[in-house]
Amino acid sequence: MLNKYARGFFTAVFTPLATWLLRRGVTPDMVTIAGTLGVMIGGLVFYPLGELFWGTIFITVFIFSDVVDGIMARQQQRKGSWGGFLDSTLDRFADGALFAGVAIWFFTGGGNDAIGTAAVLCLVVGMLVSYIRAKAESLGFSANVGIAERAERLVSLLVATGLVGLGVPEVLLLVVLILLTLASCVTIGQRMHTVRKQARMGNPA
Repeated sequence: MLNKYARGFFTAVFTPLATWLLRRGVTPDMVTIAGTLGVMIGGLVFYPLGELFWGTIFITVFIFSDVVDGIMARQQQRKGSWGGFLDSTLDRFADGALFAGVAIWFFTGGGNDAIGTAAVLCLVVGMLVSYIRAKAESLGFSANVGIAERAERLVSLLVATGLVGLGVPEVLLLVVLILLTLASCVTIGQRMHTVRKQARMGNPA
């Protein structure tokens, strides 16, 4: 949902930056890799140290690389599947680092096992959401449906974690993680139902 409504806005915002980077010889793959490394540093260094607010700010700067590299690829009229494969693969590293970083902090210095457990559960079902879509598309089906896609999960996690870092009660993050887990489970069901319907009709998308 966020992808649908925010893509046009962020494309307009980051197109000048994408153009500037291309003129200086930076490739979309470089931006993808740099952005992923930045997100992973924020998730696996800042969060485990309890720097929830500044970690979120740091991560937010790098997470927009996911928009910039796509704009750069379109400007170059790149064809082929390598860029999409690299982007999708590194997204899984980034997602894992964020939820793992939250879990590590709350299992250790944060002293809140409920949030740590919720973060792990959210990570697992979130990976399943992505896997189901990838597997469906590899078989010729479409599974681009659901109420909890990657953008929704990341925005919700970052906003809630950043607010807790500013002193908002931790229960906010716990509730957000539980809701994300439930929404991801619903999305898994939606995607499986969609693929099952296509398979019965013998009509891969």
